[in-house]
Amino acid sequence: MAYTATDVKNLRERTGAGMMDCKKALDESGGDFEAAVDALRAKGLAAVAKKSSRTAAEGLVGVAVSGTKGVAVEVNSETDFVAKNDQFQDFVRKTTEVALGQSSDDVEALKAAAYPGGGTVADTLTQNVATIGENQQVRRMKTVAVKNGVVVPYMHNAAAPNLGKIGVLVALESEAGADVLEPLGKQIAMHIAAAFPLALNADGLDAEMIARERKIAAEKAAESGKPAEVQAKMVDGAVAKFAKDNALLSQLFVMDNKTPVAQVVEQAGKAAGAKIELVDYVRFQLGEGIDKVETDFAAEVAAAAGLN
Repeated sequence: MAYTATDVKNLRERTGAGMMDCKKALDESGGDFEAAVDALRAKGLAAVAKKSSRTAAEGLVGVAVSGTKGVAVEVNSETDFVAKNDQFQDFVRKTTEVALGQSSDDVEALKAAAYPGGGTVADTLTQNVATIGENQQVRRMKTVAVKNGVVVPYMHNAAAPNLGKIGVLVALESEAGADVLEPLGKQIAMHIAAAFPLALNADGLDAEMIARERKIAAEKAAESGKPAEVQAKMVDGAVAKFAKDNALLSQLFVMDNKTPVAQVVEQAGKAAGAKIELVDYVRFQLGEGIDKVETDFAAEVAAAAGLN
């Protein structure tokens, strides 16, 4: 019995198994769709679809640099225990390396890319879910690059080389040597990890976020009972302070808590005799923005054992 590409697609959607596993199951079943479903279920691969609905907020951030290009990738799992698994760490490391070769920050394109050793990133992810037994997701990626200069990676509290919970990349454009740019980039990366800037500069801050801050400031100003023109200045001042505190270039450098990051970069350039420009950065913190479901672990174990 023959089968088509549509059959493979439908089998993937039905079971959540990887493409190569679906093709193999259809081959072995002579194209019998239901028999292929049963075969995948017997191997445990069809259980992946059920796991995909579970919240994955743990995992690892990976960073990688090649030449003047760097990338950060976040891959989530359900528990921190899996993040310590060698198989999971190897997947994050290799997926981050694959991401270096991508032309955009499209996660779906990354998942469709070839994975070292065969298949795609998505196929390998599906296999990992089946064998490790937890939902896992390639959540996001971001690339930075320079024409001349360096991209400096930094991993705060690394779980393994270039793997951890807070990954940072700093892109410095300059004709200065790596002996100047690498240590500067490392210090700025450490600042970024600690200070959590929301954008490179004030212009890059999210417009909705600024509008929300302006609204909050206006409500506070109104409570003061001061004249309207004074309230307007209070609001403008509050928004300006928010922008200054949250844009990287205007933040006070954590190393001395008094010099703006932009000035730190400028001074380093003057000392090196070559202009240095901080053109971009990435800060990925594991699980940020994911709504975590708090669970009672003891209750989960009891439920799994049929004790309640």
